[in-house]
Amino acid sequence: MLTPPFIAPARFDDADAALAQVRRIFDASTGHLREALTRFVAGQVPERRVRACYPFVRVHTATVARADSRLAYGFVAGPGSYETTLTRPDLFADYYRQQFELLIGNHGVQLEVGTSTLPIPVHFSLAENDQLEGSLTLAQRNAMRDLFDLPDLAAMDDGIANGTWEPAPGEAHPLALFTAPRVDYSLHRLRHYTGTLPDHFQNFVLFTNYQFYIDEFVRLGRAAVGQDGCSAFVEPGNVVTTPSGTHGTPPPRLPQMPAYHLVRPGHGGVTMVNIGVGPANAKTITDHIAVLRPHAWLMLGHCAGLRNTQQLGDYVLAHGYVREDHVLDEELPLWVPIPALAEVQVALEQAVAEVTQLQGYELKKVLRTGTVASTDNRNWELLPARGHNDPARRFSQSRAIALDMESATIAANGFRFRVPYGTLLCVSDKPLHGEIKLPGMANTFYRERVDQHLRIGMRAVELLRAQKPGKLHSRKLRSFAEVAFQ
Repeated sequence: MLTPPFIAPARFDDADAALAQVRRIFDASTGHLREALTRFVAGQVPERRVRACYPFVRVHTATVARADSRLAYGFVAGPGSYETTLTRPDLFADYYRQQFELLIGNHGVQLEVGTSTLPIPVHFSLAENDQLEGSLTLAQRNAMRDLFDLPDLAAMDDGIANGTWEPAPGEAHPLALFTAPRVDYSLHRLRHYTGTLPDHFQNFVLFTNYQFYIDEFVRLGRAAVGQDGCSAFVEPGNVVTTPSGTHGTPPPRLPQMPAYHLVRPGHGGVTMVNIGVGPANAKTITDHIAVLRPHAWLMLGHCAGLRNTQQLGDYVLAHGYVREDHVLDEELPLWVPIPALAEVQVALEQAVAEVTQLQGYELKKVLRTGTVASTDNRNWELLPARGHNDPARRFSQSRAIALDMESATIAANGFRFRVPYGTLLCVSDKPLHGEIKLPGMANTFYRERVDQHLRIGMRAVELLRAQKPGKLHSRKLRSFAEVAFQ
């Protein structure tokens, strides 16, 4: 095979030095592949198969972990060898450095960094703005599989995150939830689905199911640039607004789930994504955003109120979920509970109180905490009543107070991928009680409530951001033999 010069494994007790070695290996590997691919597109067929592999990091420990019992990550589960492959050290530099420092500090051992045996798919070697001049003929497309490594779905499953992965005899245990190809795959999908580069995503993510929220976020985001540490606002097409002006060209049409980013230093700002309607979209986008390891994601959207005492415009803070969305039944069985996370719940309730200026018993007039049901049937109201499939009976038995199509999916995938999650919904109709959205009335309701609801979500992010590092990532999300990387 045609491979880049081999970089042998080396040991490091300094996180920056280990990260520099990761960069050297990754840059050499991707440079080798890009150069070979450029020549291939130009008509120069390689004489042998072209291959380059990802860097890896490995840690060995012979003792039971003695890390601070209050920690949720940064340590391995017990004696043995642990490793993971790494990608995009330019994008994940701060993240990798933090994880390296925690491992070195918590275990007092060196890190081993070297070249793995896991090939880099040639598609994933291209830099964000690489453009290959020319086009591939049918013969060239057919020859690519014989000359280059293409994406292999077998190397991209979520067995580690799902808790179903089992190491082969003598194989190291995982250090991270995702392999490098799985991360690269999601980075490519994020560009496709959201219309923005993964580099722009911030550590706090808001999801919504209505364009009204996006319109308000764009208004607030553009106005916030240059204030309170906000350095830029990014829109689909990578249109960037900074204090000096706006640069870039909007796409001719919006992507499937457009993303908008209010940028702060260290990715400490807010990303908002319009996931549209349905649990499939909610699962798809959170599957991919999870590889960026955000600090939290929150659902802000509309819901059906299920209680007669609720009023249109009331807020619902979810503390439990009825999962009838079905998109995660295989990855996360229904018998797995999705707990409320205290840090997120407190931030959301405090934000509602501050923005509405209601406290204590008065806050109960506009905010109700309870179970939210999510369904994959948008027309659930049309199911037959008084039968075994009567939705009203099931929701009553579950004590649900609201229903939507996305919240349980976002919470469940947060649980599955160890990303802190929360849900604050706004009651927009009450179909069980004959109150549905009417033309004109609905538009008035949206105008009146969206601004306040979004400001509550933004305030909740501020409260979460102000927490001590590491506190937000709850121990509730750890499995028995959890990976060290957060």
